[in-house]
Amino acid sequence: MLYTYSFANVRRDLSDILSTVIRDEPRFISNFRRTADATSQKHEWLEDQISGRAVTATAADEGVITLSAADVVKIRVGTLLTFDGDPALFAVAAISGTSVTLTLAAANGSSLTAATIPAAGGVFKIVSTPMEEATVNGDGEENYALSGVNYNCTQIFRKEIVLSGSAMAVGVYGSADNQLNRQTAVALADLSRDLNRVALFGRRVVAENGVRGEAGGLYAFATGSGALEVAASGAVLDSYLVNDAAQLVMAEGGEPMQILCSPGQARVLSCEYKDRLQVLRSDDRRGAYVATIVNEINGRGLTVMADPDVPDTDAWLIDPSGFGLANLRGRAISDADSTPKGFDGIRRTALGELTFEFKNAKQRCCRVKGLASSATALAGLRAA
Repeated sequence: MLYTYSFANVRRDLSDILSTVIRDEPRFISNFRRTADATSQKHEWLEDQISGRAVTATAADEGVITLSAADVVKIRVGTLLTFDGDPALFAVAAISGTSVTLTLAAANGSSLTAATIPAAGGVFKIVSTPMEEATVNGDGEENYALSGVNYNCTQIFRKEIVLSGSAMAVGVYGSADNQLNRQTAVALADLSRDLNRVALFGRRVVAENGVRGEAGGLYAFATGSGALEVAASGAVLDSYLVNDAAQLVMAEGGEPMQILCSPGQARVLSCEYKDRLQVLRSDDRRGAYVATIVNEINGRGLTVMADPDVPDTDAWLIDPSGFGLANLRGRAISDADSTPKGFDGIRRTALGELTFEFKNAKQRCCRVKGLASSATALAGLRAA
C-alpha cells in the first residue's frame, strides 16, 4: 500500500451510522426500524392477527349459522356475538360441527332476531365469553394472535469508496482519515437512496445457484390479491380519498399514520386547505404547505411524507408499525480496506446483506391508484 491511514487494517461496522442516515432521511426508508437479524437468506416472520375478533357465517337458517372449522374454535357455548352493523346481541346456544345455534340475548333496540339473520350469513363480531366460577383448562377462549407466515429475501449491497493519490495530495481537503470518512458518508447516503427504492419497488427473489437474491418492497407485498386499494379514476387527491383509504386500513385493524405520496401530490393536498389558513399581521412567514392532516375517522393526525420516488399517480395510506429492516446475521453493512497492490490511492469497500419486513402489509397499507397527475391537478387548481 502506497498510502497509510489510521484505520488501514480495521474493518468498521457501519450499520449504526447507516441507521442514523436512514432515520434522518425524509423518505419512505425512514419508516424501517432495526429488527432482529435474519438467520437465513429467506427471512421469514409470523404475521399478526391485527383485525378485531370475528367469525364469518357462510349461511344462516332459522338461527343456525354455518362457520368454517377455523372460526368454530374461536367460540364457546355462551359466547356473545353481534351481527356486523346491528346492535342486537346473540348468544351461542349450541355447537355441532360447523353449525352454531344462536339465540337472541338482547335486542338493544334492534328488530333483528336469530330467525331473521340474512340467509347469506355475514360477519359476527365476538363480544365476550362470560365464564362461570371454578373453570378448568380448556374452558377459555382460544385466541390465535398469529395468522400466518410470510417472508422476504436478503439482498447484497456493495459500495466502493475510492480516494486517489492526487486527491490526497491536495491539502485543502484535510487528512486521509477525514477524506475517507467524508467519502464513506457520501457512499452511505447513496446506499440509503438505493434502499429507499428497493423498499418501494423491489421484487422478491430467493437466492439460488446462479440467481442473485433480491429483497421485495412495498409494491411486492401490498398490492395484488387481497390488498387494500382505492381507485381514484383520475380524480384529484383530496381528503375524501385519504379518508376512504384510512377507513379501509382501520377496518382491517391497522392504524393509519402516514400519507406517502410524491412531492407534487403533497402540494395538491396542501392546496385543499389554502382557504382555511389564517395569516396574522404579526406573522413573518406565509405558506400553504400542510404536513399533518387530521384523520376524520378517529381524529388522529396523518403525517404527509413527500417522497420523490413514489409514482405521481399513486398515494399510500400506511401504518408503518409492521415495517422492519433485518441484517443477515454477521453481514451488517461494514467497510474494509480493498486497496490492490500498487494502486495510486486508497480503496475501501462497504459491503452488507439485508432485507425488509412488511408484516401484514395487505392490512396495514392501502394504495390510492389512478390519481390525476400533480401537474394536471395543480394547473386546474391554479386556474380555479
